[in-house]
Amino acid sequence: MTNPAARLAGRREWTAFTVLLLPLLLVSMDVSVLYFAIPAITRELDPSATQQLWIFDSYAFALAGLLITMGSLGDRIGRRKLLLFGAAAFGIASVGAAYATSADMLIAARVLLGIGGATLMPSTLALIRNLFQDDKQRGKAIAIWSGAMTGGIALGSVLSGVMLNHFWWGSVFLINVPAMLLLLVLVPVLVPEFTDPAPGRFDLLSVPLSMAAVLPVVYGLKEIAAEGLTPLYAGCLAAGLAFGWLFVRRQRTRDDAMVSRALFRGRGFGAGIGLNTVAAFAMMGSAYFNTQYLQSVLGMGTLEAALWSLAPSVLIGAAAPVSAALAQKTDRAYVISGGFALAAAGFALTSLVGTDSLWLLLAGAGVLACGIVTVMSLVSDMALGSAPAEKAGSAASLLETGQEFGGALGMAVLGSLGTAVYRSDLAGSEPAVRETLGGAVATAQALGGTAGGQVLAAAREAFVHGMQYAAWGGTVLLLAAAVLAAALLRGRGAQAPAPAEPAPAGEALAH
Repeated sequence: MTNPAARLAGRREWTAFTVLLLPLLLVSMDVSVLYFAIPAITRELDPSATQQLWIFDSYAFALAGLLITMGSLGDRIGRRKLLLFGAAAFGIASVGAAYATSADMLIAARVLLGIGGATLMPSTLALIRNLFQDDKQRGKAIAIWSGAMTGGIALGSVLSGVMLNHFWWGSVFLINVPAMLLLLVLVPVLVPEFTDPAPGRFDLLSVPLSMAAVLPVVYGLKEIAAEGLTPLYAGCLAAGLAFGWLFVRRQRTRDDAMVSRALFRGRGFGAGIGLNTVAAFAMMGSAYFNTQYLQSVLGMGTLEAALWSLAPSVLIGAAAPVSAALAQKTDRAYVISGGFALAAAGFALTSLVGTDSLWLLLAGAGVLACGIVTVMSLVSDMALGSAPAEKAGSAASLLETGQEFGGALGMAVLGSLGTAVYRSDLAGSEPAVRETLGGAVATAQALGGTAGGQVLAAAREAFVHGMQYAAWGGTVLLLAAAVLAAALLRGRGAQAPAPAEPAPAGEALAH
């Protein structure tokens, strides 16, 4: 329901929104931009196996660990100010990464990129909450925001491959610099400042507590997806959960808590975070299998696989705006529930994929992505709309932290399910073949001839079998989420009234 007293956004706000999509797109792209560059980086910088792992993961860990802190900081010092700081840090780190002369230097630059990304992500979403006070306009803006975030991840790997065909490996990082310079010029002109008028003292102890809660869990889940459950990774999960309990306890007992209790008084905020986490679970769990299928089952090169993975994005572009329009005409609970059901249908299609089913895989991925983007855009809008406007930065950071958890959990749970089936099917094979599909491909290439072909065929069949089981598991989960969304959110189509917008620093936006 649209608030009749809300000020409608004009051309200037929509122009500012377009500018705010730049950092979102680049931060999303940086998740996948190294996929093609790593062979060239390995030749030039000669990283160890551990260094290579950290070149990939340091960005994601810095991003995930600092989201909550940066969201709260933005509420206190100003979301535009934090956005500009993040853009400058992201641009400087991009230059540092592009011209890194050692693996350690590249890892340090990736950490700085993650810190910059942690300031950019919640700032952009919080500023959208402030720029668009009308529910209908905000829903449309967040729908576009969700589509851009999802598309950026797929675009990053493709753009990386194209750049590497013409330039050196550092060029994949220099893509960021012109966009960040444009951001630094346009944001002060187009985007007003918003702050919490009564933020309270910043709780410094909650910063390390939040990081200690988030990082071990994300790390443990990522490693479980790659290597299986071990005492070390189980210990990481346990440590993260213990620190998480301490963090939550501190937030519940302090008046100057980093995460305001007022956030959870809004109708639908907690449910929105939970459902958004489930959506991220499905999205990343599906991607875990799809990329391996294209490369190791169908035998595509990395650039060819990345180009094919863009095909589902055609459907994503229409899904978010259509879902936003539907949510204005009916109870959004049913639209969110329908999004989960649609995503479940995508998983069901994936469960029918064989060893040579490119179009069926793409259809399943497209249908699933449409459903997930529908859910993410609507629950993000619902959670932000129900949160106090002055706490929009904290609200956005919690949404995005939930996505990080959900994505890591999706890869761990569905990946472990698929791996268990794969290893069971190849129980009599040698260890390298039974461990991973990549190991089986390498073994088959070493053997060559008929023996290599038989090993590869058996491994591909086992992988597809495991993928089918994981897809059915995802189908069941998403159908349950569809029922839960309808039950929890029914009748919550109208946003709870939020406190009055704090006046922007300077003058209000002109129309």
